[in-house]
Amino acid sequence: MSEMTFHLDAFDGPLDLLLHLIARNKVSIYDIPIASILEQYLEILHAAEGMDLDVAGDFIAMAAQLVYIKSRMLLPQPETGADEDPRTELVETLLEYQRIREMTPYFRAQTDRGRDIFVKEPEPQQGRPAVAYCHKPADLVRAARAMLEKAQRRLPPPASAFSGIVGREPVPVGGKIAAILKKILSRSRLRFQSLFEGARSRSEVVATFLAVLELSKTRRVAIEGEGDNVTLRLLEDEPYDPT
Repeated sequence: MSEMTFHLDAFDGPLDLLLHLIARNKVSIYDIPIASILEQYLEILHAAEGMDLDVAGDFIAMAAQLVYIKSRMLLPQPETGADEDPRTELVETLLEYQRIREMTPYFRAQTDRGRDIFVKEPEPQQGRPAVAYCHKPADLVRAARAMLEKAQRRLPPPASAFSGIVGREPVPVGGKIAAILKKILSRSRLRFQSLFEGARSRSEVVATFLAVLELSKTRRVAIEGEGDNVTLRLLEDEPYDPT
C-alpha cells in the first residue's frame, strides 16, 4: 500500500478518520461497533508508517482511547444496569466535531467575501474650521423645554373633543321610519326640515335621512318641492312596486 497522507478531503485528523469509517461501514454514530472500527483504524495507522510524528501522536492517542473503550465494553456489566455506556463521550465529541465541520464552508465563504472588500479611508477635511460647542446650562434647559412642548403638541386630542361624534349608541333606521309615519299620518303632509328638529346626535340625523330615503323608495311617501320648501306627502292609494 502506498504512503497515506492524513490531509485529504475525506478526513483530516483522527475524528475525521473515525467519521469516515463510520460512514463507510454504514453504522449509526450512536451505536458504534468499537471492535470493527478499531480494527480498521489500526490497519490505516500501520499502513501510514511514514506519517509525520507530530500528526501521528493525535491518531495514536485516539487509538488508545478506542482500545480503552473496547476493554470497558468487554468487562461484565453490573446487574443494576446503571453503568454509563463507555462510548458516550466519544459519540458527543464526534457529533460536536461534525457540526463544526459542517459550518466550516460557511465561515470560509464569509472570510473569502470579506477578503475582497476594501474600505476607503476618510478624507481629511481641509479649509473647514473645527466647530467648537460652548453652551451654557440655561441653553440646554431651554432646548429641553422646547422639545417637551413639541412632543406635547403631538399628543392625541382629549376624549372631550370627540363628544357627540363617538360614544353614542347608533339610532336604528326602522325606529325613525315608524316615527315619521306616525307624524305624517296625522297631517298627510310634513315639512322635511321639521324631521331634524330636536336631533341629539349625528347618528340620529343620519338615521332620519335614511328613513326618508327608504320611505320614498318603497313609495310610501312622496318628496315634493325644492330648497327650504321640501315636504313629504303620504301616498296611501299607490301600491309599492319593487321594480
